[in-house]
Amino acid sequence: MKFEYTGRHIDVTPALRSHVEEHFERISHLFDGDSANAHVIIEVEKGRHHSEIVVKWRKEVLTANTKNSDMYQSLSQTITKIEKQALKFKNKITDKHHKAKKVGTIAPVEEAIEPAPNSPRIIDSNSYAVKPMTAEEAVLRLGDEENQFLVFRNADNERISVIYKRKDGNYGLITP
Repeated sequence: MKFEYTGRHIDVTPALRSHVEEHFERISHLFDGDSANAHVIIEVEKGRHHSEIVVKWRKEVLTANTKNSDMYQSLSQTITKIEKQALKFKNKITDKHHKAKKVGTIAPVEEAIEPAPNSPRIIDSNSYAVKPMTAEEAVLRLGDEENQFLVFRNADNERISVIYKRKDGNYGLITP
């Protein structure tokens, strides 16, 4: 990590430099050896010690500043703020990469093969004897059954006929 120091109304002593660099060594694992530039600005104004640190890391700019009565405490607090920002940014990047799927694990998209629609089935019903009756008798018997149709032998012509209930409430008669 490269450091630049600027002092306003104060000289940047080697003790202040070593204090900043020791604290940054403690958090250097966050920067992963990437080239980061830190600009440390210290200032004294009316007995208040002001420290500001601007770190350019990857494509991010991390900034923090603190005012305190002691310059060493001010620098320590500012570095702690930078550490929190760097940790938050690093976790954000890590989470983003962990959510992504690797190219090797992604299966090629195949078209879903839908099964052919089933053809209508013939379901055997109960067989019954076809009795000779008139169309009027068939209507009376159809009213008693749950089915909507009735197959019967027409008593008038001895042929098989079908009577069914229509949607309009009337009955239809099919004779071959």
